[in-house]
Amino acid sequence: MPVTNTAAEHVHLEGMEDDPAFPDHLIGKGRSIPLAPCERIEADRPPDLSALYLLTNAATAEFNALQKEFWAMNSDTVIRESIAVAFMHVMNAYGCADADLEEALAPRGR
Repeated sequence: MPVTNTAAEHVHLEGMEDDPAFPDHLIGKGRSIPLAPCERIEADRPPDLSALYLLTNAATAEFNALQKEFWAMNSDTVIRESIAVAFMHVMNAYGCADADLEEALAPRGR
């Protein structure tokens, strides 16, 4: 299902594309991850923030699966900030501006 919200138009992880330490193929893998929760939200809107966090946590776990590849390229801080920006955009695009970003990224660690 294609994402119809503005979240699909947003360039996720754009802060990483300007950094030569991040290869395009890793950025490409990472850019598709925030779109998965968008598809789920559009198919079946979460009834509350707890349900939203299940979606964002699953997507964050996908970022964690890329961890070793990212570690080989740069620091985790840059990656975490880029992921946070992506999820903030997704949550705002779907009217969840009151969502807790730390809770949304909980599987990433603090």
